[in-house]
Amino acid sequence: MPRYLTDQDIADFRAELCRVATERFARFGYEGVTMRQLAEALGCSPKTPYRYFKDKADILATVRAQAFGRFADTLEKATAGVTDTAARGRLTSEAYLAFALKNPHAYRIMFEIDEPVDEKHPELGPQAERAARYITRGAEEMAASGVIDVDPKLFGWSMWAAIHGIVMLHQSGMLAHGPDYKTLSYFLGRTMLKGAGARLEQGGKGKKK
Repeated sequence: MPRYLTDQDIADFRAELCRVATERFARFGYEGVTMRQLAEALGCSPKTPYRYFKDKADILATVRAQAFGRFADTLEKATAGVTDTAARGRLTSEAYLAFALKNPHAYRIMFEIDEPVDEKHPELGPQAERAARYITRGAEEMAASGVIDVDPKLFGWSMWAAIHGIVMLHQSGMLAHGPDYKTLSYFLGRTMLKGAGARLEQGGKGKKK
């Protein structure tokens, strides 16, 4: 007689499947992973994953949504209770780098999988938008408080692109030939703030000229 699965059994299997899928998608890409391979890694029949997810696309969307959610949680927690906008920007950058380096598989499936973030999955789009909005909203707050004197939308996306570049260089091992990621991130942040019209004082605070 088949064993009755409790809600906890179902949750545990889904969590383990998501963990394995995240690692496999990050290493081999979407096209390089099959449902059969996921089943083999879990030690179950090829049909078992289909009892928990519609198909491979559903699994990918689920694990990406989870990754974006954890990412946004990390950024929000890092700046909770901090009112100084320049300090919030610095803490956001530090939390971003810490998450990416601590969770390389999650980071890769968020930003390196060639699959669109759309409305086909009910959680993926909102979680990705939540993370993106948090990052770009920080630039709007800096502009409103006079920390920067440039288009906040362009500044926010430029900072994001630059930090992402640091992560990619670090993960590829290229920073072994240059500065460490913390030094590079600090230099980058101060340089971009100066270019955005900020006067940097001791301690990292910025004020408009």
